[in-house]
Amino acid sequence: MADYTFYTNPMSRGQIVRWALHEVGAEYEQVLVDWQDKPEAFLAANPMGKVPTIVHHQAGADRVVTEAAAICLYLAEMHPEASLLPNDAEMADYYRWTFFAAGPIEQCITSRALKFEPSAEQEGMAGWGSFDRTMRTLETFFSDRTWVCGERFTMADVYVGSSIDWGLTFGILPPSQPIVAYAERVQARPAYKAAKAIDNELIGKMRK
Repeated sequence: MADYTFYTNPMSRGQIVRWALHEVGAEYEQVLVDWQDKPEAFLAANPMGKVPTIVHHQAGADRVVTEAAAICLYLAEMHPEASLLPNDAEMADYYRWTFFAAGPIEQCITSRALKFEPSAEQEGMAGWGSFDRTMRTLETFFSDRTWVCGERFTMADVYVGSSIDWGLTFGILPPSQPIVAYAERVQARPAYKAAKAIDNELIGKMRK
């Protein structure tokens, strides 16, 4: 049995986790989830019925992890040999920006895609404030650094990079120079290319 069972659909945030699995060199068994016919084992593991979900088979126990950001950070912890964990000086940026991507970036992209924009009065309640405020924050952050934690790639870049890649691909994020340059560095990662090739092949088969 592989170390991980990976429940996914190539047209989902499962692409984030596949990249993370490849970055740490994990052995995994893929289970493709059909939206209309979800496997019972999958629903038992994650009653939300949402992908990605992983089940880590370790020491005779099955550990279920859901939510793409949580899975990425978990994989980095389980595979320290991949050197994707932060050192003490990097830890603040590592956690801050991973969850900035899971919160404000995710929310502002989704709200714009759904054509919902909070009014000025609603911005205080909205976790991302506004699309423009989130974008300014992101662009300023990447204006003077290579990776989330500075000059070294970490697991935070898998999640943050996936969020930016997604937003640019669908034409929602503005293609500013700092954001595009960061996305290009992300896309050059061998693990990114390997994972993306698998998902693109699966998507191609689904569309035939």
